[in-house]
Amino acid sequence: MPLSSSTGRLSDRIYDHVLGQIAIGILPVNCRLPPENGLAELLGVSRPVVREALTRLRDDGLIASRQGAGWFVTRRPAANAFDFAPVSSIPDIQRCFVFRMAVEGDAAALAARNRDRQSLRRIQQVLTRLDTMVAQGREGGLGVEEDLLFHRTIAEASGNRFFVETLTSLREQIAIGVNLNRNLSLIQPRGRILRGQQEHRRVFEAIEAQDEDGARRAMRTHVENARKRIFEGG
Repeated sequence: MPLSSSTGRLSDRIYDHVLGQIAIGILPVNCRLPPENGLAELLGVSRPVVREALTRLRDDGLIASRQGAGWFVTRRPAANAFDFAPVSSIPDIQRCFVFRMAVEGDAAALAARNRDRQSLRRIQQVLTRLDTMVAQGREGGLGVEEDLLFHRTIAEASGNRFFVETLTSLREQIAIGVNLNRNLSLIQPRGRILRGQQEHRRVFEAIEAQDEDGARRAMRTHVENARKRIFEGG
């Protein structure tokens, strides 16, 4: 999925994307990364941009280059690396959304594969609570906790504890973006908050249908649209 240049340095976004894949185990230790030109084509950027991001990951000790063989993951971030620094700027908020697209998209896909009747019921219960809050408008409250819980229950449905641990560690940072989005939605035309809830429902429906690609796409679209609603008035 090509990365838009409107949300900060492209190399930062690629760094966050690959870091997220390593952090949650999609790219495990000793795994070979896709070739640089393949990553560049996949993400819609130039090869030098990819190289800059990979060099930073190398400097952080997370990947290493093997002559003639490419880049390999050397270690997963230490446990204390998940005590993420507080969000301190607008670019940080945007980077958090980019990181979430990578992590939560894969979490939703895995949830579609592994969900059972109980996990589906939990996701649907939270979705119903959000429906009620949206219907009540201002009287229903912001729904920040319910929004966060919706995303967490999907991570739990994935069956991979690293998704849950990552969202738990990022809770404070994610909450800032969710709070901004839902506050702005209450003072904007009603269609704005309805669109967000429709996106939640599309994620749920894809998980229910065990459509892995659809769930990944729906979640990534939802997180990206949430970013746009804050920064681009979408």
